[in-house]
Amino acid sequence: MTEKPACGLLLRLAGPLQSWGTHSNYLQRDTARFPTRSGVVGMLAAGLGRERQAPVDDLTELSMTVRVDRPGVVLSDFHTVGGGLPAGETVITVDGKRRTEGKGTLVSKRQYLADAAFTLALTSDDEELLHACAAALRDPHWPLFLGRRSCPPEGPILLGIVEDPLRHLVQLPLAAKRPRSGPQPIEFYGDRPLGVLPVDSDAADRGDGDHHSGEVTDEPVSFAPLARQYQPRPLYRRAVHLPDATYEGFGTRYLEKLQSYIDTHFAKSERKTR
Repeated sequence: MTEKPACGLLLRLAGPLQSWGTHSNYLQRDTARFPTRSGVVGMLAAGLGRERQAPVDDLTELSMTVRVDRPGVVLSDFHTVGGGLPAGETVITVDGKRRTEGKGTLVSKRQYLADAAFTLALTSDDEELLHACAAALRDPHWPLFLGRRSCPPEGPILLGIVEDPLRHLVQLPLAAKRPRSGPQPIEFYGDRPLGVLPVDSDAADRGDGDHHSGEVTDEPVSFAPLARQYQPRPLYRRAVHLPDATYEGFGTRYLEKLQSYIDTHFAKSERKTR
């Protein structure tokens, strides 16, 4: 008997700027080159209206696979914090005191991804949780952002809730133009082995995706402001060649092709999962 494909959500994360920190600490804020589990789980928790102290154990059970439509470029920026304030309103130091009036300004260096676009599949056997998350993404309790409050999404995040989401993750239109230099592999990142990706290509992959390529510390344990905790998890990576027809460029053409795919494939699938 054939096993029923997992159910899952398909998301689109795109905007002028994104930032997915993994080693951020006080004045140094980095970004990963792809959305982190902590960032996506935090976004779901915000949509669901959970307080920062609320548990997220159920959300961390979701498996996440990322397709890199456009990798974007890393943009470095800096912010000054606390300048021009009287002594009683300057920046609070680590020991809970305030910096003196003459030394109140701090420089914060921050990284962003500019012009990046990602498609995500979140899978689970818990269909009730998936539907709750889908509703939260359609009508979020708090605003959603791409890793940092200053990075709003350029449009709706939820594409749909479907059966066999990994198949759609491979087949959905790419928000990118076909490289002039010839076919280039598209990167996929996951928290589980990626050998199961249903890729139909004669070109060789870069890596089989079944052996993790390292670890990333982005598995959230707690988002409590004074007790944030994250733990490492394995990172799986696979680069595969997708058909030329998958590349749909930018702007109106891409959005029309994306909507056509959703109308053709998702409406019926969503009814089945209800």
